[in-house]
Amino acid sequence: MATAAEAAAEIVREIAAVGAADLAAAAEPLRADCLRLARKVSLLSHLVAEVAEAGAGEGDGEAAAEWLGELVRALQAARRFVELGRAPARPAGESDQDVICNNVAIQFKFVTWQLQTVLASLPQSRFQISDEVQEEVDLVRAQLRREMEKKGEIDVNIFSKMHDILALPVSTIGSQSEQSHGQPDTAQMESLCNDHLELQNIITLVSEISGVPKSDTKRITSHLIEGLENMRVTDSKRSVNVSQPSDETKGSPQTHKKSDAVAIPEDFRCPISLELMRDPVIVSTGQTYERAFIQRWIDCGNRTCPKTQQKLQNLTLTPNYVLRSLILQWCEEKGIEPPTRSKNDGSYLEVGGERVVIETLVRNLSSSSLDERKSAAAEIRSLAKKSTDNRILLAESGAIPALVKLLSSKDLKTQEHAVTSLLNLSIYDQNKELIVVAGAIVPIIQVLRKGGMEARENAAAAIFSLSLIDDNKITIGSTPGAIEALVELLQSGSPRGRKDAATALFNLCIYQANKVRAVRAGILAPLIQMLQDSSRNGAIDEALTILSVLVSHHECKTAIAKAHAIPFLIDLLRSSQARNKENAAAILLALCKKDAENLACIGRLGAQIPLTELSKTGTDRAKRKATSLLEHLSKLQVL
Repeated sequence: MATAAEAAAEIVREIAAVGAADLAAAAEPLRADCLRLARKVSLLSHLVAEVAEAGAGEGDGEAAAEWLGELVRALQAARRFVELGRAPARPAGESDQDVICNNVAIQFKFVTWQLQTVLASLPQSRFQISDEVQEEVDLVRAQLRREMEKKGEIDVNIFSKMHDILALPVSTIGSQSEQSHGQPDTAQMESLCNDHLELQNIITLVSEISGVPKSDTKRITSHLIEGLENMRVTDSKRSVNVSQPSDETKGSPQTHKKSDAVAIPEDFRCPISLELMRDPVIVSTGQTYERAFIQRWIDCGNRTCPKTQQKLQNLTLTPNYVLRSLILQWCEEKGIEPPTRSKNDGSYLEVGGERVVIETLVRNLSSSSLDERKSAAAEIRSLAKKSTDNRILLAESGAIPALVKLLSSKDLKTQEHAVTSLLNLSIYDQNKELIVVAGAIVPIIQVLRKGGMEARENAAAAIFSLSLIDDNKITIGSTPGAIEALVELLQSGSPRGRKDAATALFNLCIYQANKVRAVRAGILAPLIQMLQDSSRNGAIDEALTILSVLVSHHECKTAIAKAHAIPFLIDLLRSSQARNKENAAAILLALCKKDAENLACIGRLGAQIPLTELSKTGTDRAKRKATSLLEHLSKLQVL
């Protein structure tokens, strides 16, 4: 399971490193789709880290390993989609362009559906996923659902069926149907294509993005058609059973049918989930939604009504008791088990009683008593960690500006509570902007430079969190001393501090101008040191990940070569883990492209032997990079 977790982490890092410059050759909408997908996948870095830390367990280890395998499959499909954007765009006419756009939309929708589906089944307790990371996962799921909605309607039954088929060994796909029924005739194929939006084209596109050879597509098509026909028959029978119950079923326990077997009145469905509402609430526009879904919509930073697109005048969610009563009455009439409300669905009512307490705590942040200020900051730190509702209420109560002022406190513990509170508040995306607007960047940098070690660690983590917003990457990077302070922590901080600094620097360096700033701030010295540090788990991996981002900039590429990184990278080709070999090869290839001096250097240092070995035994990406380097070396020897 550890290998699968490592593979997932590596794919996330690889996709997260993709920037606008890497997709310069891609045409729209592929370029925009790739960028959005890369940003969403980058948010899963904390998830895969916690999954890796959980390790293999007992009892439910098999189920956890199966889920992890599904995650890797979904991430591999996402990586293939992003790779499409890195390939040169083919010239196309206007009519061809429409076809290309449609194909991109189908593949993008499948990738987002697959990723959203696997995240929905995350075994949180098995992997001991923290509440903060779970909220990040929920955010990504909500964003993926919105992306699917933008691409128009496609029957997800096709995706679901194809996903199941692709999980089977290729030799078993379609074998039974071919023996029993033979291949589908042309009329059947044409009928199903009309009913399921050019089914053959969808199968081809989904197979391609899933890494399936074209030779297997025909059998998958046959198997899928049979499955969809069976679903039709099942749905038809279910419809008859619901409308005309037999005497045997009357009075039996099965009378409490599931609501998906009965036509649900439109007014009883949530406009977002399209499911029967269990806790309907009214927003300021007068529209009604399921509380959990509209809350997630708001948590993602949206301030419009999903149905009407009108601006929400406030974020109050008012329970729709009348509609809930009607839904319960309808369920009773239809013999359906009524939906039950979750004990903790993030409702404002649950924290409404705490509003007075929160407002008192916020006032105490400005108290003349140091003990009161420190106590209030500590309490807010704890509240902000617990739930999204608390983060919203704290921000609405004015906690952010008061906490920013406390960052300058001479009391180190108060300072630590304040910066950690801001870190916890920043988990909610809307608060990220409020924190920056409140002028928090400069005082956070001061804490990063001069605070206690735990405060410095959390300051670095706060910078990472804030930098997830693209505009903040620019703001933070251009703040004097920001990158320098992170580099200092990377070099001399605690193990956790160095890890937080590395994560923040990686994210900031996705923005092109910050790459140069980081190199000028001296980032290469600690990175070269980390390449040699086999004692700290993950140090080499972190260094390679940052170098892989920096090397795409010409000035940084020159600086990396001058810092004598090449010998250490070649050493990693000989003795490191598979993913480190892969990244080392990728960085070496970037250093040697259009640079005969660097190419000659790796030739003199004996890179051919480990590169030849890697081209045969490495990962697919490692093989490509190693083969390309060997070709460059071969041409140099000819010259």
